[in-house]
Amino acid sequence: MKILIAGGGIGGLTAALALQARGHEVTVLESVREPKPLGVGINLLPHAVGVLDGLGLLPALREMAVETSALVFANKHGQAIHRDPRGLAGGYSHPQFSIHRGELQMRLWREASAKVTVLSGQRVVGVRDGNVALIEAADGPREQAADLIVGADGIHSALRKRLAPDEGPPRWRGVMMWRGTSWAPPFLDGKTMVQAGHSQAKFVVYPIGAPRADGLQLINWIADRRVHEATPGLTAPDRADWSRAGRLGDLLPTFGGWHFDWLDVPALITRAEQMLEWPMVDRDPLPRWQLGPTTLLGDAAHPMYPIGSNGATQAIMDARALADALTNHADLGTALAAFEDERRPLCARIVEMNRREGLDAILDRVEALAPEGFTRLEDVIDPAEVATEINRYKAAAGHRVRTT
Repeated sequence: MKILIAGGGIGGLTAALALQARGHEVTVLESVREPKPLGVGINLLPHAVGVLDGLGLLPALREMAVETSALVFANKHGQAIHRDPRGLAGGYSHPQFSIHRGELQMRLWREASAKVTVLSGQRVVGVRDGNVALIEAADGPREQAADLIVGADGIHSALRKRLAPDEGPPRWRGVMMWRGTSWAPPFLDGKTMVQAGHSQAKFVVYPIGAPRADGLQLINWIADRRVHEATPGLTAPDRADWSRAGRLGDLLPTFGGWHFDWLDVPALITRAEQMLEWPMVDRDPLPRWQLGPTTLLGDAAHPMYPIGSNGATQAIMDARALADALTNHADLGTALAAFEDERRPLCARIVEMNRREGLDAILDRVEALAPEGFTRLEDVIDPAEVATEINRYKAAAGHRVRTT
């Protein structure tokens, strides 16, 4: 089958590799002319790592990434609320990896380029007659037919627009995110991810590389801060301002006093090699992803708040599910329906859970009960209740530990 994928991000490239491995003829069109390893860190959950392992990429991931040992939830004073073992330490079949998003994308780009047709500077802007992609390129517009067109073109997807022409801009709840990377001494065991604070002001931090010769480690961090009340119809900053350079003055008034026993947050922020600013946005779940011989995956299908490390992970899971569906069903329409039946309800649940703060709801409860911190967690909240809530979210998001 001839398959055209709009978008050369993590989801689109993983889909290209998975589909090529099943014998399909794949072309990837990426709008950026010269892809570069931009961006900051992400986490790949074990089920996504399993997909990449099936594509032969596990050795590369081990070289590029940090194998996450645990996710620690903490209050704004740095006091641990819960430690959730991750990856192999948590009983999963595969590691969880903390990795630089751009480096991962470029590795996938190289892998895909060696096996399928990957073209940069080619933006899919629409579809004609169901299976003809309308493409904008530097040398002018063109068209390309395919048996299947997959929209992996992100939160501003042109293919999604065909399904929701009146959708409007992404939904914003008034929270801005500042993402940065800093070279700093390792914290805790050098492999732990931490979410500290609460939904009004949260700091997420984890290493994305091994320590270098001077002992410093590349640390990825995300600072979330509410800047407007969450009201219906709230408009996010103009799209042209997304990924603009952040300023210390936007963060230090909130996070300048967050000195933990194990990490100096303001010192880490001020050492940033880069700091970029984004609005925290998502979109409403769609009633369908398929329109004729087209479908969606990744952020084009289910953009969600970045809670629970689900963004890239769910795009990777989409890629395998699409390849499986096309293998298991000879009829294209039946295959796309099976793909959607498997993935759309699960991703819609994650979108809704994350709108209710997802796992961050635990942080809010502790903040409300003990804003000045605690001596014993048991005096504030039942640790077993915390563990149950975390496991419930993980099960709904597709986490599966080994049973044997």
